[in-house]
Amino acid sequence: MANTTRRLLRVADPGNGSTAFPLDDASKAIVEELQQDGRRPYATIGKSVGLSEAAVRQRVQRMIDAGVMQIVAVTDPMQLGFKRQAMIGIRCSGDTTEVADRLADLDAVDYVVLTAGTFDAIVEVVCEDDDDLLDLLNKQIRAVPGVTSTETLVYLKLVKQQYNWGTR
Repeated sequence: MANTTRRLLRVADPGNGSTAFPLDDASKAIVEELQQDGRRPYATIGKSVGLSEAAVRQRVQRMIDAGVMQIVAVTDPMQLGFKRQAMIGIRCSGDTTEVADRLADLDAVDYVVLTAGTFDAIVEVVCEDDDDLLDLLNKQIRAVPGVTSTETLVYLKLVKQQYNWGTR
């Protein structure tokens, strides 16, 4: 693949914002193959993208190490016995990054984003039940310095959850 187009994918860098990671056509194709099936053998991917199994393995490891991707099992928490999943909008005072970092440290929190608009941050949580959610809100989330108010959106049913948007 000597004449491939290089694309840059921005990945989070905890140090100072973001850093560019070069993503050529072969790496892009590898990511897209793994988005369809994260268990797909590297030999199969290699045949599809024109690389050896070893080359695919090395590229995947570099992308994982760089934070470009991770390979995980995506589950429906409610199907696994967790009775409550919710998105919580959070309004903050002070440094929102510090608040987000503290929220990210909470075990029940699986997703944290800083936002512009009605909320300063949004977190997703997975709880055993409603009592667990109430306890999380009152004793942990609202206790974080800088959290001024919350609005909880309780999930009733997971209708769609996909991560196969490809690589631009």
